[in-house]
Amino acid sequence: MKKKEIILVDKKNKQIGIEEKIAAHKEGKLHRSFSIFVFNKRGELLIQRRAKSKYHSGGLWSNTCCSHPKPGKNLIREAKRRLKEEMGIKCDLKEIFSFYYKAKVGDLIEHEFDHVFLGKFEGNPKPNLKEAEDWKWIRLRDLKKDVKKNPSKYTVWFKIILEKAPKEAKTLFQNK
Repeated sequence: MKKKEIILVDKKNKQIGIEEKIAAHKEGKLHRSFSIFVFNKRGELLIQRRAKSKYHSGGLWSNTCCSHPKPGKNLIREAKRRLKEEMGIKCDLKEIFSFYYKAKVGDLIEHEFDHVFLGKFEGNPKPNLKEAEDWKWIRLRDLKKDVKKNPSKYTVWFKIILEKAPKEAKTLFQNK
């Protein structure tokens, strides 16, 4: 099986190289990623529980979809492709902000320049069970209460995005 490569970047999101995915996570190298938040018309967010077999954070709840764009590919197209692969959803996406963070996750280090996308979708997803073992629609206020009560049930980046979204993005997340 071919090893997956990810894009290494600097803190300004300028590409500085390519690295095998697990090696980059073992060494904590800053790399490009994306996180997708899909809402329905009732203002509920679609969240997923990552498959237990994932290389890290398995069994934890997280945003609708997240991944790494492939080298040489368009970021928005990669986000849409991965959303379809992972959750069986097709919808328009809009980038609302980006940020970088560094956090220890088990034996690995997530050090990502993360692009956050927002989308709208009605209906039920058809998740790839190798990626997501469960899903649910949830109101943000209920989600935030549960994250505060049970933080160990959620991925590190998901909690950061919910807490640290810049002012412009928070208005999109409010009243949902």
